[in-house]
Amino acid sequence: MTPAQALQRIEASTLNAVTEIVRGRTAGPGPLSGVPFGAKNLFDVAGLPTRAGSLINRERAPAVRDAPVVARLGAAGAVLVAALNMGEYAYDFTGENVHDGNCRNPHDPERMSGGSSSGSGAAVGGGLVPLALGSDTNGSIRVPASLCGVFGLKPTYGRLTRAGTFPFVNSLDHVGPLARDARLLTDAYNAMQGPDADDPACAQRPAEPVTEGAIEGLRIGIAGGFFEQYAGPEARDAVAVVAHALGSTRRVEIEAAGVARAAAYVITTVEGGSLHLERLRTRPQDFDPATRDRLIAGCMVPGAHYVQAQRFRRWYRERVLRLFEEVDVILAAATPQSAPLIGQATIELNGETVPARATLGVLTQPISFIGLPVAAVPVVRPSAPGAMPIGVQVIAAPWREDVALRVALALERMGVSISR
Repeated sequence: MTPAQALQRIEASTLNAVTEIVRGRTAGPGPLSGVPFGAKNLFDVAGLPTRAGSLINRERAPAVRDAPVVARLGAAGAVLVAALNMGEYAYDFTGENVHDGNCRNPHDPERMSGGSSSGSGAAVGGGLVPLALGSDTNGSIRVPASLCGVFGLKPTYGRLTRAGTFPFVNSLDHVGPLARDARLLTDAYNAMQGPDADDPACAQRPAEPVTEGAIEGLRIGIAGGFFEQYAGPEARDAVAVVAHALGSTRRVEIEAAGVARAAAYVITTVEGGSLHLERLRTRPQDFDPATRDRLIAGCMVPGAHYVQAQRFRRWYRERVLRLFEEVDVILAAATPQSAPLIGQATIELNGETVPARATLGVLTQPISFIGLPVAAVPVVRPSAPGAMPIGVQVIAAPWREDVALRVALALERMGVSISR
């Protein structure tokens, strides 16, 4: 696809994935030469205000330069063509936005795209662009990747610089790519690597390019317990398909994953509420009420709860890392089910009625909570009326994006993972 073709598709699209069209960027030589891409509108794009999915941020002065990861993709030859829709201030799993309108699923426009990188998932899944940038605090790359049937990568916390992005939760925020295929996902990840003094979390680690390699000998585990309890039939079937393709029946238990999810919520609401406190005081009417109320709740959480959540986080990280002495990869569903209908308030999960907005990230939060790298891979499902995509998380040890991506590449070669 050329940039001109991407712009034609964007202009004809009804997915509401794009908030601004970017024209006039020329491609340079490099491994991504001529590849059109979009960026979630919390990334700085020179000449545009950095919206972060909000009404208030539209009043910001235009960015004077591109975010470093946007610039690094450009240096590798990719061509930025669009800023993309997202959940307000990245606090969303649905793709519903009261300011810019709901982003629609490319496989059924009546269904959610997932969030908060909603436009990123929908634009790639709908063939508007082959590559997009997203961010992931609690699952905001992996959820739309799963619901829209595309590949996504949440790298290790601190692997890719977040400089030039509008923050949400500093101690949990990640950035990463979504792509139509695993090779492009890997090439984009390689292009964006490298230390950056403007992001203290990314100041030291050198680039470690990933090349395609064999997966023979990798020890593959399947997450049980919490990760099966909160996975519906579609999600469990998807994990079983991937596990069978990789020849694994080994089960592993991620201890206290439910507590990790709760602690992630505490940290999210406290840091998010603190970040937006002045806006909440002076312009509460300009927030989506659902976002505003959760941020206000975070402002009222006792400090001792936040401290305890961070203490638990260290304990939990140590326990999970011990699993990687036994396995190289852990498989888990990316979402508990395929995409719900837009506006759907609840979903049925293994006989229980649960809130849709919160539960779509139930399986991603315990992983991003400790910054592990994850490749979200779409699973090919039999064609049937109403069949929707769903994804699986390929989880690796810290700084082992190479392992997660090698598995994603292998699954694509096998025909198990193909972005529609």
